[in-house]
Amino acid sequence: MSEPYSTLREKMKPEARKKAAGKTKALLAAMPLQELRRARNLSQEQLAKMLSVKQAAVSKMEQRTDMYISTLRNFIHAMGGDLEIIAKFPDGSVQINQFKDIVAKEGNNSPSER
Repeated sequence: MSEPYSTLREKMKPEARKKAAGKTKALLAAMPLQELRRARNLSQEQLAKMLSVKQAAVSKMEQRTDMYISTLRNFIHAMGGDLEIIAKFPDGSVQINQFKDIVAKEGNNSPSER
């Protein structure tokens, strides 16, 4: 019979626990929208209701590799988050703020994204 992870973690050396925590943090720092939604304990149906779209539209959004910033912003906002866009350069990072004040209006997204 398998042991609970908490029991296994207690048996780990401190260095191994620290390494595992680092890997966990890295995995949680970058994930697809579908996994992010699941991590926030939301179903596609719940998110669709918050976005005033059909469940199929949420499924399509989660599969897209290219979408409007406003669509992504609304998706993240519906999950309780804020979208920040950061440009990373070898000499530092810059937050792009021109999208910060986008007001989500009805019909702002193209029909193919809804």
